[in-house]
Amino acid sequence: MRDWKSELDALVAEAMAFAGSLKVEIGQPRPQLKEVIDRDRVSLPDYGGSERDQIRKRVESFKAHQERFMREREEYANSLLRRIRPITKA
Repeated sequence: MRDWKSELDALVAEAMAFAGSLKVEIGQPRPQLKEVIDRDRVSLPDYGGSERDQIRKRVESFKAHQERFMREREEYANSLLRRIRPITKA
């Protein structure tokens, strides 16, 4: 029983000595370069009008995305079922 404990202690001592021998320099992180964006080329969506119109248009856009995702999921599920059915009938 003592044998494995002494081996473990020796391994831990060896690992600690190795870790102590390493020289690690921790410097300040380099600042990341910011990408310059030409504001003339960037086109933001024009929601125009009142805040109520902006909210309505954003909600419509969100609903359109959700409907598209639903259609894609249904099409994918149907394609899987079409591929699996011949296998399960055999």
